[in-house]
Amino acid sequence: MSLESRTTLVHDGAADSRLQGILAADRFAAVSPRQLLSPVAAIRATPRADAEQLDQILFGELFDVLETKGRFAFGQAVRDGYVGWVDMAHLSDAIATPTHWIRAPSTLAFAEASIKTASRGPVPLNALVTIDEEIEALARDSRLGWIPRTHLLPIGTLLADPVATALAFVGAPYLWGGRGGGGIDCSGLVQQALLACGQSCPRDSDQQETIGQSAPKAALARGDLVFWHDHVAMMIDANRMVHANAFHMAVAVEPLAKACARISSKGGGEPIAFRRPGL
Repeated sequence: MSLESRTTLVHDGAADSRLQGILAADRFAAVSPRQLLSPVAAIRATPRADAEQLDQILFGELFDVLETKGRFAFGQAVRDGYVGWVDMAHLSDAIATPTHWIRAPSTLAFAEASIKTASRGPVPLNALVTIDEEIEALARDSRLGWIPRTHLLPIGTLLADPVATALAFVGAPYLWGGRGGGGIDCSGLVQQALLACGQSCPRDSDQQETIGQSAPKAALARGDLVFWHDHVAMMIDANRMVHANAFHMAVAVEPLAKACARISSKGGGEPIAFRRPGL
């Protein structure tokens, strides 16, 4: 059976024991669950600090470790299913149950219950935190620090508008494989905006072409997704879109027609799909 390599936990003949009977492997092993305790960490293509960043894992998210090599762990991000290598310095085998999530595009965590103390971050949208104390405008995750309460929502409470969520990132730098930890890419922007509004979403743009239903090209609406080969944008209305892109090297708003002309002129062709996510 041919399985998607980006989301199948197998490496050098070893496979996740949960895949027994689904694929052939030299050996199967039980995974070791870990939780990210840094604001954000890279999921890399190989076990090297300078390897390509494929994705990112955010504070509080889980990572199932299959095997280790030096300082790196090979495994799978539980939230979006992506596999790759994560520096083990960012991972903990002590797992806390999240109580809240970060609702702002990014936030900071302070060492003490004062915004004048040392800070960690940026902590991205959708990071998962466990709040154990609140003092005035701040709330504490004991592993991370004191976070502005206005940047938190309880688990189970969602944002309503993925477009407004995506627009909050305008001006953020473009970063290949980024989900908001210092930068974000086109599919990361879509994934983060939809996740904040309660819709699970795969990581890469070609995978995202399967979500929702087909949208009419002649009548695009707010929240519709437009796809090119290796790129995705979200419509603000019938004519304008927001996207993280390497032309602006940032998240930007521009007319769909203008973006289509530029992308086509650079050999990227016309849009290949239009989808309407089902929220």
